[in-house]
Amino acid sequence: MSGGEGFAHRLPLATLRDGQRLEVRADEAERKALAERLGLLGVERMEAMLTIARDGDEVRAAGRLRGSVTQACVATGEPVPAMIDEKIALLFRPDPGSEPDAEIELSEEDCDVIFHDGREIDIGLALGDELALALDPYPRCAGAEDALREAGVLSEEQAGPFAALAALKGK
Repeated sequence: MSGGEGFAHRLPLATLRDGQRLEVRADEAERKALAERLGLLGVERMEAMLTIARDGDEVRAAGRLRGSVTQACVATGEPVPAMIDEKIALLFRPDPGSEPDAEIELSEEDCDVIFHDGREIDIGLALGDELALALDPYPRCAGAEDALREAGVLSEEQAGPFAALAALKGK
């Protein structure tokens, strides 16, 4: 997503210093927008403590992302609280300014780069993306296994290749 939906914290490059410490906290409205953007039931807390390393127009931000969120159980939809505490490292580089339909070759290192416009970086958008990556993709509440079993969903043990072999062995 672009434009920092939910959590835009744009920092002008001219104000960033090498070694600068940065503390970013989402307020109530930002947490609500983040929850909507990420499909969460709620974001109760989101904060990051970062140290900036600057080399010309390239900016590195490293530190910790902490938060408290509520996800919906994949089986029942019930609330599943989760704590986030992740070490993060962000790299912002100037946008190479390619043509809209031009093919771009990215190296493995480039996949972790966040491009900026040369004037400012959006640390909030990047932190929102990092929060999304830290979430459990399949949150389950205490009753999830029972709900799945009642719905006829097989467990990994029941559906896997070894279950088929075990069934053949019994014949």
